[in-house]
Amino acid sequence: MASPCCRRCCLDALDVCLGCGRSLEEILQWSESDEARRRQIVDAAADRLRKRQP
Repeated sequence: MASPCCRRCCLDALDVCLGCGRSLEEILQWSESDEARRRQIVDAAADRLRKRQP
């Protein structure tokens, strides 16, 4: 699975990327994660981005 990074990296006060929605911890874990963990990260990030939408 490709990284969800969209090159709009900027962390908010909770250390969540405003571009892709991943937490700093998830970003750091990405390269060492298996496919199942990556799917969890992508799903959690997408949920964070949906909740952020007005």
